[in-house]
Amino acid sequence: MKKQAKQKAALSPLEDAVMKVIWARGSATADDVREALFEQHELKDSTVRTILRRLEEKGYATHDLDGRTYVYRPQVAQQNVASDAVRGIIDRFCAGSVENLLVGLVDDKVITPDKLRDLADQITAAEKKQNAAAKRKNK
Repeated sequence: MKKQAKQKAALSPLEDAVMKVIWARGSATADDVREALFEQHELKDSTVRTILRRLEEKGYATHDLDGRTYVYRPQVAQQNVASDAVRGIIDRFCAGSVENLLVGLVDDKVITPDKLRDLADQITAAEKKQNAAAKRKNK
C-alpha cells in the first residue's frame, strides 16, 4: 500500500463504508461490498460499482482482474486516511498547529492532561527503543 503523498478528496459517508469493507477484508468484489453493507444500505449493484469506480478515481482503491471479476483492494492504509483527515482539521481550524488542537481537546474535556502526559511518556519510550535499536544495528 502506498503512503499518501498529498491530501486526497474526502470520502463521503457511503464511500467510507465501502472502504471499511475493503480494509477489513483486504480485498473485495462489488458483490462482497453489497452483501456486507446490505443491513445498513440496500444498494443496487450499479451503485456499488459506481462508488468503487469513484474510490479508484480518488486514489483510495485499485482493482485486479480475477477472470472477469474486478477484485478491489485498498491503495492507501486506513490510518493514513485518518491522519490526513486530522491534518485537514489542524490546517483548517487550528492554523496548522498541533498544539492548538491538543489545547482545544483538553479545554473541551475530550482528553485529560494526564492522558496527554501518558501518551507523551509512551512516545518518549518508543523513541528511546528505536534509537537503541538503531545504535545496535550500526555497531
